[in-house]
Amino acid sequence: MTAAVLRALHHGPDLPLVLPGPWDAASARVFADAGFPALATPSAGVAASLGHEDGATPPDEMFAAVRRIVRAVDIPVSADVEAGYGLSARELVGRLADAGAVGCNLEDTDHTTGQLRDAHQQADWLAEVRAEAGDALVINARIDTYLSGVRDREETVRRGRLYAAAGADCVYPILAPPSLLADLAGAIGLPVNAVVTPDGPAPRELGALGAARVTFGPGLQQRAMTALTGMAERLREELGGGPAAGGLRP
Repeated sequence: MTAAVLRALHHGPDLPLVLPGPWDAASARVFADAGFPALATPSAGVAASLGHEDGATPPDEMFAAVRRIVRAVDIPVSADVEAGYGLSARELVGRLADAGAVGCNLEDTDHTTGQLRDAHQQADWLAEVRAEAGDALVINARIDTYLSGVRDREETVRRGRLYAAAGADCVYPILAPPSLLADLAGAIGLPVNAVVTPDGPAPRELGALGAARVTFGPGLQQRAMTALTGMAERLREELGGGPAAGGLRP
């Protein structure tokens, strides 16, 4: 599947574009079989599935996981590659292409300092990625102002406009107030990605509030693990807290 297919989905006719976040090949197949038109991997969900803390996944393991997810489905996959792992634009684009991803998230947090990266430096980096990828990659530029505590609409818009000028296809002001989504989309001039949170609006509500694209972060992986925890507890109850002579019932 091509970037052109994924890019077009951001503009309708069925909006918001809801992109479930698979954390492995099996979950990717489940979402694809359910009829979703594309997927977006969550770095935190993939990290958890590989036994790492969020932000601590070695790049080789992350790209290998993305490759397995892409191989498992026949719909477009966008990959959350955090801040790019210190790779050059050419290396990053090459590794995404090798994995088969046709889109990516790139965030503007500097992981060496934990602070927001200078907006102009981030825009220059995004422009380099765009130049290397051409039209073969849908770039979702994450804006971490609200995530980092800079609850400033003007700074969010400033960053978004710089990233749009650099060639981003979509912006992701993560954790921005849902009531601001339409305003941010209009001021920045690109489709806006919103994340579903446990106590926040549902996907369709986020679309009505102005989100063109909706993702889940690690939320779906966490819900799956909660269900698995309940299953494990029930199995232990069946066993009476210890090994059973007859083994586990199906």
